[in-house]
Amino acid sequence: MTTLDPRGDLVALTRAVCDIPSVSGDETALADLVEAALRTADHLEVLRDGDAVVARTQLGRPSRVVVAGHLDTVPVADNLPTRLEDGWLWGRGTVDMLGGVAVALALAVQLENPTRDVTWVFYDHEEVEAELNGLGRLVRTHPDWLACDFAVLGEPSNGGIEGGCNGTMRAEVRLHGVAAHSARAWVGVNAIHAAGEVLRRLEAYEPRSVEVDGLVYRESLNAVLVSGGTATNVIPDRCVVTVNYRFAPSTDVAGAEQHLRELFDGFELVVTDAAPGARPGLDHPAAAEFARAVLAVTGGAPAPKYGWTDVARFSALGIPAVNFGPGDPLLAHKDDERCPVDQITSSYAALRTWLTS
Repeated sequence: MTTLDPRGDLVALTRAVCDIPSVSGDETALADLVEAALRTADHLEVLRDGDAVVARTQLGRPSRVVVAGHLDTVPVADNLPTRLEDGWLWGRGTVDMLGGVAVALALAVQLENPTRDVTWVFYDHEEVEAELNGLGRLVRTHPDWLACDFAVLGEPSNGGIEGGCNGTMRAEVRLHGVAAHSARAWVGVNAIHAAGEVLRRLEAYEPRSVEVDGLVYRESLNAVLVSGGTATNVIPDRCVVTVNYRFAPSTDVAGAEQHLRELFDGFELVVTDAAPGARPGLDHPAAAEFARAVLAVTGGAPAPKYGWTDVARFSALGIPAVNFGPGDPLLAHKDDERCPVDQITSSYAALRTWLTS
C-alpha cells in the first residue's frame, strides 16, 4: 500500500508525491494520501472538502498564516516516474507545484509547536477553468478555513519570493463585413482584412513597466487567437481577434477594460474573462518577517510575479500573500520539467526558519 512519509527524507517525499498521477480532475488518490499523512500528526485538525485537504494548528498564537498549494498537474508527457540526476529532480509536477506541496506536507507534520498558528491548504483543480478551482471553492463554502493574517502560496518562484501578481484579461475584438462570392468580392466587405488595423495597433503597442510597492511589474498585450471565414470561396463577414492583456496590480479590472476600449476605439470589444492582480503586500509585518527569513537562507530579494496566481484570491479577501516555492516558472508545464534539489531543501529551510523564529 502506498503511503507518504513526511518525517523522512524530503527528496524521497517529493518523488513520492510527484509519482502519484494527479492531473486536474484526478487528484483523489493524492488527496487521500495527503490526508492520511496529515492525520498521523496529533497537533493538527484535519478538514476536507472534495479533494481539498486543510490542516491547522490551534495553539492560540497571536497570528495565523496560511501555506497553500495545489495538488493537480497538467497532463503527463511521458515524464513520470521522476528521476534524480546530477542534483535535479525530473518529472511532471516537480516544478508546478508538487515540490512546494512536499515541502508544506513535511513541515505540517513535523512542526508541532510553530511560533504562529498555521493553516496548511492542499487544493484541487488549479490548472483548469477558474470556476473549478478548489481554493475558490473553499473561499465560497468555508471562508473561515482560510482566515489568516498572511498567506504563502507555494507556486514555483526559483526558491525566492515573488510578490503579488499581474491581473489578466481576455477580450475579443469583433470585426464585421458583408459576405459575398469570392468571384464577386467587390459586392462584399472582407472582415478578415479589417483585422489588419487591429493587428497594426497591437504591433505598435508599447507595454508598460509599472512600479507597485517597490516591485516593477511588466505588462503585456498580445493577440492570441484569430478566427474568421466560412469557406474558401466566400468573402468572410466576421472575424475575431482575441487578445490577452496582463496588467499591473495597481490597475483594477475596470481600468484594464477601459484601457483596451481606448486602444481599440472604433471596434467592437467584448471582455470574455478577467481576474484582478494582487499587490505585493510586502509592507505587512508578517510579509516583511518572511522576506527576512528567506533572504537569510537563500540570499534572494523579492521579485514581482508576472503571471496570474491564486495569491489574487487571498488579496481579494484582504489578505496579503506572496508566491514562494522551488522550481523555475519557465519550466512549468514543459516536457522536460525539472527542479533543482537544492531549491527544494532551501525552500523547506526558509519556511521552517520563519515558522519557528
